[in-house]
Amino acid sequence: MRISDGTAVESVLIPITPETKSSEEWEQDEAIADDGASNSKERVTQCISTQVGCAMGCAFCASGARGLFRHLGPDEIVAQVLMGKSLLLPNQRLSNVVLMGMGEPLHNYDASARAVRVFQHEDGLGLSSRRITISTVGLVPELGRLRDDFRGRIGLAVSLHAADDSVRTRLVPINKHHSIGALVAALHRYPLPPRRRITIECALIDGVNDSEKMARALAKLLRGIPVKVNLIPMNPVDHSDYRPSSQERVAEFQQVLTKAGYSCFIRKRRGNDVSAACGQLAGKIGCFNIDDTAGVTSQHQSRT
Repeated sequence: MRISDGTAVESVLIPITPETKSSEEWEQDEAIADDGASNSKERVTQCISTQVGCAMGCAFCASGARGLFRHLGPDEIVAQVLMGKSLLLPNQRLSNVVLMGMGEPLHNYDASARAVRVFQHEDGLGLSSRRITISTVGLVPELGRLRDDFRGRIGLAVSLHAADDSVRTRLVPINKHHSIGALVAALHRYPLPPRRRITIECALIDGVNDSEKMARALAKLLRGIPVKVNLIPMNPVDHSDYRPSSQERVAEFQQVLTKAGYSCFIRKRRGNDVSAACGQLAGKIGCFNIDDTAGVTSQHQSRT
């Protein structure tokens, strides 16, 4: 989506179909009861961005390859959803919004929090708090703000990716400032309503973080925190030499966590064919180049 200053951000509409419902968690498991039995429209989750680029520099993500250009305003975050709703088919309805696109939502905390309040407000989108999820690499002070401001009612997904500091720092450089120990302590303090869980995201990379030893360490690390674990074979990106783990290795990793008593899901990779998975769009549409309009799929501007 091209913004008024000529930069662009990515936003992805994700249909939730019967074939993908079990593996595509996206906080759907506890949202079915209030959908309304008479509503037969296909549910769609929208993944939205909070920054142009990203300062976190995760080794396997295209969004951070060129760093952070700027924060988005709350209007620009909300407008992505308004545009997304306008593109839905007649048999579809927007059921969930996840702040998992370009950027780190908690790095742009004030704008992200204000947008979430608009999503919730009856004069905004009127979404239930259980239908909104914020994803973070683990900015510990801002996790405290999120806890205090929303009392755990907003879904939380944490991009953990490793159970020890040496490997995680290699993959997620911010770990140098917010160690695994500090992050896990913050998760223990995070309040959750009944039956809600924190989603732990692990992008599995061949020969890096996909060993049985790592799986056992992860099981030990998360003990005592209400979590579910999503395993994601890494989405290949142009700037990285990392490659996704094999299906067999991912299944073995899952088995270790399942035997340890965790709900663990293997997320089906979707969107690779249109470069819409985990930051892949960032390198396709000239996000930082205000003169480059190639690849933009809508002529609408996202500032309202």
